[in-house]
Amino acid sequence: MIDEMVVNLKKEQEADDEKEAYCEAELDKAEDKQKELELSLKDSTTAIDKMTGDIEKLATEIAELEAGIKALDKSVAEATENRKKENAEYKDLIASDSTAKEVL
Repeated sequence: MIDEMVVNLKKEQEADDEKEAYCEAELDKAEDKQKELELSLKDSTTAIDKMTGDIEKLATEIAELEAGIKALDKSVAEATENRKKENAEYKDLIASDSTAKEVL
């Protein structure tokens, strides 16, 4: 009877050893997965921080470019107005010259 108990205890010990090995393997897998996810999270956080900085920089550049476009539009409008005035003056001068030639 004691021999049977010893045999049963050895079988139970073998089963326990197998379960312990399985559990240790699963814990190692879980730890590896956790480390992988932590690295991924760190990389994602770094990327988000960089992109946030880039967005702020681009927003500033866009505002500067929009201000430049408004200034350019104003300059073009002023130049167009000056050209219209100069053209009108030129036409008056030509008309005056033509009148003067007819009088002579």
